[in-house]
Amino acid sequence: MANVRLGSSESFESMLRRFTKQVEQDRIMAEVRRRRFYEKPSVVRKKKEAVKKRKTAR
Repeated sequence: MANVRLGSSESFESMLRRFTKQVEQDRIMAEVRRRRFYEKPSVVRKKKEAVKKRKTAR
């Protein structure tokens, strides 16, 4: 969970930029997109195997 506190002399826009950067670093949005729809365990396994194949083929 991204947590950012507003400094005493900091603008809201600056804090929002820091928050956005923190969310990107924590890969929160990628996780949200990945979990948006349920995937059966067999589908998850097949995707992992496809990634392995692509990496070893290079």
